[in-house]
Amino acid sequence: MSFNRFTRTSLLVLMTLLLPACAELQFLSQAAKEAGGTAEPVSQDSLDAAENGQHYKVGKPYQIKDVWYYPHVDYDYVEEGVASWYGPNFHGKPTANGAVFDQNKVSAAHKTLPLPSIVRVTNLENGRALVVKVNDRGPYSKNRIIDMSRRGAQLLGFENKGTAFVRVEVMENESRQLAAIMQGQGLDPNEPVAPPPKAAPSVSVDGQDLLAPGSVEELPPPTETASSTESATVERSTIPDSEEVIRVVAAPTTPNAFVQAGAFSQYVNVRRAQLLLSDLGEVQIEQIMSSSTPLFRVRIGPFTSVTDIDRVLEQVVEAGYPDAHVVIDE
Repeated sequence: MSFNRFTRTSLLVLMTLLLPACAELQFLSQAAKEAGGTAEPVSQDSLDAAENGQHYKVGKPYQIKDVWYYPHVDYDYVEEGVASWYGPNFHGKPTANGAVFDQNKVSAAHKTLPLPSIVRVTNLENGRALVVKVNDRGPYSKNRIIDMSRRGAQLLGFENKGTAFVRVEVMENESRQLAAIMQGQGLDPNEPVAPPPKAAPSVSVDGQDLLAPGSVEELPPPTETASSTESATVERSTIPDSEEVIRVVAAPTTPNAFVQAGAFSQYVNVRRAQLLLSDLGEVQIEQIMSSSTPLFRVRIGPFTSVTDIDRVLEQVVEAGYPDAHVVIDE
């Protein structure tokens, strides 16, 4: 009897010690997208019910691999850079705000945007644009601005390639509405509540020739019998005011990407950067005006492959420019 009482007491103490660590373990499981492992299978009902996550989350600053990230609300966010995708090792696992990740649905991970948020991701290499719900954190690589689910990468046309040059834009109205729904704020109790936005459900998308630069065309949904090898299935968006059309935007097939070492107000720093980085490629200097102070941007390139960009960005950072990043000139 005394042994059983001792055993029960020990188990209670152990559980008390372990419980505070659960949240941290969940965060760490999402912090390393490079990690392997397999997930326990989950039911389809659980996946369908968890797309938005358990709560709205902005989050505190956090550190991964000696790099600090600062989550914040930014409804003007627009960024161009490299997208990657993740899938099998995280399928069925919780995302950073408690959603259940499904690699076969359209979703995305971002380092700093509120969770969930709605963004439009445009593949600058083929012109395909997709509305995506961001409900996870990542990717934790210097030269990646968004991690798409496997399905998102398929629809944007870069699953096999692994990466693509993209533009990511926050959709302000949709993101605000979703934030209000998740927080139960700003909603008229006398008005019916619209369903939370979903990132995608079921017209077919065929490969299209790109348009002339500067033009935009709205195409009707192709027929369900499309047989092109470039075709993919996309779920119809239920985001308010969205249209059941496919937007194909003009985009160069090989966008020019640059590594920007920095923007400097002192020309002596510009010359120093030019000398240090000249062996890595063509160094371009561009003067810009910021308020009344002239600035000089120092860029290396152009490059047309993600492999070259990765290599040069790493070398620029090692040369003493830790804030170096990728910019794309269309």
